[in-house]
Amino acid sequence: MTNPKCPHDHPECPLPADLERLRRERAALRKLVSVDELTGLFNFRFLKNALEREMERTRRTGLATGLIMVDLDHFKQVNDTYGHENGNLALQAAAGVWKNQLRKIDIACRYGGEEFVIILPNTRIRDAIKAAERLRRELSTAPVEMNNETIRLTASFGVDEYREGESLTADAFIHRVDRFVLAAKNKGRNRVCYDQARVAQPATEVTAQERESLFLKRKP
Repeated sequence: MTNPKCPHDHPECPLPADLERLRRERAALRKLVSVDELTGLFNFRFLKNALEREMERTRRTGLATGLIMVDLDHFKQVNDTYGHENGNLALQAAAGVWKNQLRKIDIACRYGGEEFVIILPNTRIRDAIKAAERLRRELSTAPVEMNNETIRLTASFGVDEYREGESLTADAFIHRVDRFVLAAKNKGRNRVCYDQARVAQPATEVTAQERESLFLKRKP
């Protein structure tokens, strides 16, 4: 007996209900591969692929890729004092801040433990620093309830950018930004650190808006 739902009368074709179930299962598997289950952010595996893709875009277009690395301050103390379940709540609270404060094109990932990495496509370092300062401020003012206590989380931020012409791998880029996270911790935490000399350097690439403007000016 052939499948009446198949336009070609192929008996091996699955029914529409089966196709929908397969689509849902495939979407769920794709999500498991790319998303951190606890925070809902992208996971480490997705981070590496996405960062390599954005760095390649920088090499092709000349538009910088910004990178923010975040480490929650005194997170071990949170776990020791309030327990791991509340520690997980703290991680979820931080992830919620990232989700609410970032652009749709930005890529927020859980790097591991209490560390996060945020990829900012088409973003120069000055704008990446502003974004990091906004995230730092929002996190420090967002109350988190733990064991009938209200606590406030803080984090240390490192910021850098990948520019056209640099010879750098995704791993090396992350490692470079991680040094600024360490600097933020050494300077007292709850702050944003970056290479000030790099910020002072004049930008040579044009922004997306500048490219669009140039394109419009060429139109007759």
